[in-house]
Amino acid sequence: MILILRALGVGDLATAAPALRGLRGAFPGEDLSLAAPAWLGPLVDAIGGIDHLVPARELEPLSGAPMNPQIAVNLHGSGPESHRRLLDLEPGKLWAFANRAAGHQDGPGWLDEEHEVRRWCRLMRYYGVPCNEFDLDLNRPDVDVAEDVTIIHPGAKSTARRWPAERYAAVARHLRSAGHRVLITGSDSEQELCVRVSELAGLGPEAVPRTGLAELLGLVATARLVISGDTGIAHLATGYRTPSVTLFGPVSPARWGPPADRPWHRAIWHGTRSERGDLPGPVHPALLEISVDEVLAAGNQVLHAAASK
Repeated sequence: MILILRALGVGDLATAAPALRGLRGAFPGEDLSLAAPAWLGPLVDAIGGIDHLVPARELEPLSGAPMNPQIAVNLHGSGPESHRRLLDLEPGKLWAFANRAAGHQDGPGWLDEEHEVRRWCRLMRYYGVPCNEFDLDLNRPDVDVAEDVTIIHPGAKSTARRWPAERYAAVARHLRSAGHRVLITGSDSEQELCVRVSELAGLGPEAVPRTGLAELLGLVATARLVISGDTGIAHLATGYRTPSVTLFGPVSPARWGPPADRPWHRAIWHGTRSERGDLPGPVHPALLEISVDEVLAAGNQVLHAAASK
């Protein structure tokens, strides 16, 4: 049995899809178990190839994981905490980035500015596992959702990565007047923000659906357009090849952006250096440099590019 740790969020798991598929291809007959939050189950299914989901929370002891896996693979971070969670299970081997504090010297060095997809593929290749960085596509879930909608997702994990609600509302108002069916999506904790954007845009309550992850996957898979900040739904748009515009603030798209060779995905960034993405406090200045007109123009560009595919 091979145990993989990636106990993070939607975008983190989506960007690890190529590495997970590399492992599946390298060990076709082995049990692949993924330690990740249980609520990510629909996304695990959309990636495919995982035999068992072991419910896990970030950097907590892996109490539900079996002992002595043949290989423990750290796709979570650079360590030492994540390394130790896996070493506690006494695996036959640990595949991870080198970390002196965790006593793990076998493995490549960590590069802070590396793109997240490339990072985990590089780790896999170090251990002899072929990995295709462009293998990002996701399977569509079997759910009944509205199709051909335009999704505006105003939330993000930190306030530094949230473009102002008033600007999202202005975009929503313009797109609706242009004939788009606009939905405002967000997590349970972001519902108040979603309602505010909807009200400012003059949309009705039906524009703010309460969705689980499976429903969100279904919406994105068939959407006309996705507009969001640097957060998980942007990676879902990449996985479903749905036209998207992603607004970046503290973190450069060179680290978390869509593949550069896809003109139907557009990353907008006015920053000069990449910072931590979980910065507290007000909206990051790089986000405030992005105008409503710039987002609308980018939306038109990605829709045109998608139509020309």
